Amino acid sequence: MASEITLFVNPTAGRGRGARAAQPAASALRAAGFNVRTVLGENPSDALAQARAAVESGTDALIAVGGDGMVSLALQAVAGTRTPLGLIAVGTGNDFARALDLPVQDPAAAGRRIAESLKASRLRDIDLGRVNGTWFGTVLASGFDSRVNDRGNRMRLPAGRFKYDLAILAELAAFKPFPFRITLDDGEAREIEATLVAVGNGSSYGGGMRICADADLEDGLFDVTIVGDCSRTTLLKVFPKVYKGTHLDHPVVSVHRAEKVELLAEGITGYADGEPLGPLPLTAECIPAAVRVVLA
Repeated sequence: MASEITLFVNPTAGRGRGARAAQPAASALRAAGFNVRTVLGENPSDALAQARAAVESGTDALIAVGGDGMVSLALQAVAGTRTPLGLIAVGTGNDFARALDLPVQDPAAAGRRIAESLKASRLRDIDLGRVNGTWFGTVLASGFDSRVNDRGNRMRLPAGRFKYDLAILAELAAFKPFPFRITLDDGEAREIEATLVAVGNGSSYGGGMRICADADLEDGLFDVTIVGDCSRTTLLKVFPKVYKGTHLDHPVVSVHRAEKVELLAEGITGYADGEPLGPLPLTAECIPAAVRVVLA
């Protein structure tokens, strides 16, 4: 079994839950016989440097404690290696954990399950997306959804998810579709008007919004969900359906599958796993079996 594992902790995840979750998770792992080392960076770049050093030094597993932002950092350290990634999901969204059917907001239970899975070698190789060397596990967002992220990130108050609810309302007031240029694999470029284009390795973003509901983490393909040119009224009708994934049946929505997706649109920032990738144009590639994860 693994003898030494590394806890990769975000103290600010879920408004402090990350720091509080590390202790019961570590206790559960130590009770199962593992030696546990904790990595706690001063900032994201320092934390990533420490996580990469732990992987390079031969840690038997890297266990991210936090939300999707922490998972995003952890993926940069373990992708392309055989070091297993475990997850103590205590963030706000936890979409990567949802995709893997892992415990959410229960660090002691998650720690026990990780220990059991490592002992039994219950591991799984899954696909990841990659954009300019940056890895992502869930969804690359562009369009209305990324504009909401932009606005929410600029808002200092209120705190938490309510800030993004207000950002949605503000973006709806100024809503209009965006001209996109999209190329799937080696096909011809398509110029369309679209509300948003979501490139899904996983099925959800934003804390359970199943924008790419049928995405498969092991098929070597992205699910590309396009919400086309629609009115504000239509968007308001379609939007609530995203939590159950039933929006995919709406005539304004189309789904495509591809290994590579090129996106171009003026004034749009791409976000993946909730983190900014930079302005479009961006090219995303699906890399099969890019990371080994610890199952529940």
